[in-house]
Amino acid sequence: MGLARQLWRRLPEGLRELLLYGFASALALGVDWGLLLVLTKLGVNYLLASATGFTSGIGVTYGLSVSVVFRHRLVADRKREFLGFLGVGLAGLILTQGLMALWVEALRMTPGLAKIPTAGLVFVFNFTVRRALLFRAPGVDAART
Repeated sequence: MGLARQLWRRLPEGLRELLLYGFASALALGVDWGLLLVLTKLGVNYLLASATGFTSGIGVTYGLSVSVVFRHRLVADRKREFLGFLGVGLAGLILTQGLMALWVEALRMTPGLAKIPTAGLVFVFNFTVRRALLFRAPGVDAART
């Protein structure tokens, strides 16, 4: 076994999940941000373009979350799990829209630039809530995860 693999396995599970979720989110952000830039270039309102990109990224994130990122799944019914994942995503979308409006309207940032701090803050929100509600080990207190 290689050194990198040994080091990876020694990391606390939460840190491994955070790093993998960061990778999954980066891929989703590529879809999200790409759609934001293309749609705004085509004249679509930045908030509609932001919502379109964000919701498109949810599918990417969910697929990777359940196949690669998280080992534990608290909800046995996959439809309910996806609805919970989507619910957190919609809360993240509300946060995204508020932050985008703040950066663009109040601080006069371009939508593409405004997406940078927005994505960082929403990433932390989504990971924390999804891990606590959907993907922690059974019997582990959510406050400790």
